[in-house]
Amino acid sequence: MTFYEGKKAARQRLIVAELGLSPAVRTSDLARRLGVSAETVRRDIEELTQRGLVSRTYGGAAGRQLGLQPVFQDRNTLAVEEREVIARAAAGLVKPGDVIMIDSGSTTARFAHVLAETAVRITVITNCFAVANTLVTQHHVRVLFCPGEFSSHERGVYGSETCAFLQRFNADIAFIGASGLTLEGPNDVETQACWVKRTMIGRAERKVLLLDGSKFNRRHLELVCPLAELSDIVTDRPPDPALVARIEASNVSLHLARDRSVPAEA
Repeated sequence: MTFYEGKKAARQRLIVAELGLSPAVRTSDLARRLGVSAETVRRDIEELTQRGLVSRTYGGAAGRQLGLQPVFQDRNTLAVEEREVIARAAAGLVKPGDVIMIDSGSTTARFAHVLAETAVRITVITNCFAVANTLVTQHHVRVLFCPGEFSSHERGVYGSETCAFLQRFNADIAFIGASGLTLEGPNDVETQACWVKRTMIGRAERKVLLLDGSKFNRRHLELVCPLAELSDIVTDRPPDPALVARIEASNVSLHLARDRSVPAEA
């Protein structure tokens, strides 16, 4: 692979990742962010359209929303500041001695980095390689890693063995991510991931959803659970009034991560 081809692949991964978070993007905005010409971006979009990954539109591109999600590595480069403040707010919910479950995702992976700095005497049960890799060297954290089939796309393990393993344990808190949140509840692209999230929710006293505000009112392939099955949502900005009203009606606590250390409830 030539150096140019490597740069092109990186650009195209970022375009697909952007469309995993926004319904559509403009060619001019992508060109400015990538530091290339609009014509280069148009060629990238045309190639991605031919591969069925995006849909070319007038002046830009649209994502194939319901069943497509960027790979873990690409998601990890987006909404970095938002994930940081969410992670620090969520870490404030963890107490010494807690048993927590953490599913696989870019936001939960960032959450694990914060836990490595702040948590003391906790047990973490996870299916996420990044979470386990971050916490396993911490002497004050016990890590139990799930068995299952490894997904390079999601950087985690999934399947019946994973869910059966999780069923053996009780947890104080389950921390999950999601591709979107609607009035119905959290949703996701990956069916296998949904089963892991549901299993973790079913084994924990407290069920916490971590997601940034770009995912509000975003629909994807599969509903994870009804909104009322959650106990908390930690996010970086307020949802729209209709979603706030449904969250309140479902008796779910909304934590707005307004700074890097203290979660604020709305």
